[in-house]
Amino acid sequence: MPVEKPEWLKVRFHRNEKFDEIEAMIEKLSLHTVCEQASCPNRMECYGRSTATFMILGRVCTRNCTFCDVAKGEAQPVDPDEPLHVAQAIKQLKLRHAVITSVTRDDLPDGGAGHFAEMISTIRDLNGNRTVIEVLIPDFKGDVEALAKVVDANPEIINHNVETVPRLYPEVRPMADYRRSLDLLRNVKSLDSGIKTKSGFMLGLGETENEIIALMKDLHAVGCDFLTIGQYLQPSKSHHPVIEFIHPDKFEEYRGIALAMGFKSVSSSPLTRSSYNADKVFD
Repeated sequence: MPVEKPEWLKVRFHRNEKFDEIEAMIEKLSLHTVCEQASCPNRMECYGRSTATFMILGRVCTRNCTFCDVAKGEAQPVDPDEPLHVAQAIKQLKLRHAVITSVTRDDLPDGGAGHFAEMISTIRDLNGNRTVIEVLIPDFKGDVEALAKVVDANPEIINHNVETVPRLYPEVRPMADYRRSLDLLRNVKSLDSGIKTKSGFMLGLGETENEIIALMKDLHAVGCDFLTIGQYLQPSKSHHPVIEFIHPDKFEEYRGIALAMGFKSVSSSPLTRSSYNADKVFD
């Protein structure tokens, strides 16, 4: 039987002039945002603050995660004009903190790492150092040479989400690997210790408190700087069910535990998402 959504997770959606302006700009430049593709509950607030998380490398993912609302199937051709268009959007929005994420592209030789690197360089060329660049990257199938392309482009933050505890990977992330994700975060620090690393996971998928604390310890052990913890929301009946809605007080308790472990910044609440208030997390 479905678990009823509590009041603290009900978000009212009201369009306004700023929302319409950003949607029009995104459409004009043929861009995609994870705000829309992943049905993020915070997109109204973020659009109202002139922020958006850009999703590159198309809008079709080559993996089959059961929690995610992004389309799955045959990948689309990579748009060579995408780096310039994203850089133009960032300039037009006057963003001081830009988040760039992507679908997973296992069909590409480097998983799209070179496209990420070109994106970072183009943003720098058009915006100088006025914009903090955060990239939320896939695991590139564990290819360290591919990861090095992104690291060498020198974004301020490299984010890679573990999403859930290792026991639930076969159900929730069947084509991913928990240890591979931890290794990616560790390898970023090995390649360039000056780059901040970030990761996040969801609650409500069936994990236990002991598993959550063990997960946080694993992330801290590989040098992860920033952590985000949010409530899983089931996009449709065909996705993984919500096992439990976690009370905001419990999220605050986990935030305290994570900070005591030594994370530099922790965002933990039912509506927290990986890129939500990313500028505040960095500050």
